[in-house]
Amino acid sequence: MVNREALTARATALTGELRARGVELVALTFVDNAGIARVKAVPLRKLPSAAAWGVGASNSFDFFGFDDIITGGEHSLGPVGDLRLHPDLDALTVLAGQPGWAWAPVTKLDQEGEPHPQDPRALLTTAVDRLAARGHRARMSFEIEWVITSADAPDDAKSATAGPAYGYARLSERADYLRALVSTLDQQGVGVEQIHPEYADGQFELSVAAADPVRAADIAVLTKETIRALSHRHGLKASFTPKFAPAGVGNGGHVHLSVWDGARNLFSGGERVFGLTPLAESFSAGILKRLPALHAIGAPSVVSYLRLEPHHWAGVYTAWGLENRETPLRLVRGVAGNRASAANLEVKCFDLTANPYLLAAALLFAGMAGADEEASLPEPLDVDPGVLTEEERAARGVERLPQRLADAVAAFEADKDLAAAFGAPLATTIVDVRRAEIERFADASPEEITEAQRWRH
Repeated sequence: MVNREALTARATALTGELRARGVELVALTFVDNAGIARVKAVPLRKLPSAAAWGVGASNSFDFFGFDDIITGGEHSLGPVGDLRLHPDLDALTVLAGQPGWAWAPVTKLDQEGEPHPQDPRALLTTAVDRLAARGHRARMSFEIEWVITSADAPDDAKSATAGPAYGYARLSERADYLRALVSTLDQQGVGVEQIHPEYADGQFELSVAAADPVRAADIAVLTKETIRALSHRHGLKASFTPKFAPAGVGNGGHVHLSVWDGARNLFSGGERVFGLTPLAESFSAGILKRLPALHAIGAPSVVSYLRLEPHHWAGVYTAWGLENRETPLRLVRGVAGNRASAANLEVKCFDLTANPYLLAAALLFAGMAGADEEASLPEPLDVDPGVLTEEERAARGVERLPQRLADAVAAFEADKDLAAAFGAPLATTIVDVRRAEIERFADASPEEITEAQRWRH
């Protein structure tokens, strides 16, 4: 049950500190099943009440689509009912790029103080707890890629910066913008590891330090919204869509993860191939086996599948490899002498239309299922699987991953492990929301799909 007295006391103490830092309002965010960050905000003086009693929000947010259309579903209550949004005071952050504001992610409870069965952040907490009960912990980070255009440009305008892919010219042209962005994130406690121009026109990528999975998902939300806000202040618009234009290279949302036993990284120093321990191999094999189903969570939009093409470093075949950027699972060992801390698994086939809490939870559940099965990885690939013939891929057991959202949804429905871990209400609602989007774009062209989703994420 909620300890309302303790929450009131703690939030009251924080209110004084926040007021001294100029905070007047607190934004409270949650991410829906379509991957959109939704928000309610309270004046600072209401933070103690929000912490103890929550802020009201409709159950219908579970059924929002990317386009704000509310679909129906087996577990929909329509306009009936209410949930309470409780800010996580441990994650509360002063927004350095939005003066007068602070931010906190929320947990959803019902009016009796019980967890909402469709709360993605609570699901991720459950996954972390289950892994801890096995004696292990995970560390994760999300890579953020985005494209910028001028804020006053038409929606179909080209990017707001020139210069070659990864080129210093592009960085120089937007040096003030990038410096302000990194400075702002640093002030907000986000550990930026690197930032650079990416492959596509006007595209940049930012990497942050790994953290526990809940914190990593929180950081992904905070980082995206900080990029959006800073872009606006610099006369720009930021798009995180998987496909900005049909002919271009898309934005990915790669996930890095590792599993630890105390202070030991299980992705290094083991007796299996490339130094994997048996647990790390089984964990990775569980993810690889369930990649088709995981696409319904990590590539959850119709536009996601315009990005998932061979030879685009998007990882579209069921394969893995050491530092192989064309396989969906890329083992990153790190440099000699630093592997004990650096080794991790990069999952490359997902994008930033995903709800990061759902995706992190799904990866943990898939990995734990692989551990339970004592699953083994196939032989690693040291070539681009797209250059192999169909016969060569078949001989190696390499198959194409879903090319349509409908196929990913079908795989998710058929996966008993993920369905059980998510629980029937949430698993069913995810399917309902995905199918509504599939129907929305049933007859749409790639141009219409990219235009509709260019600025929604």
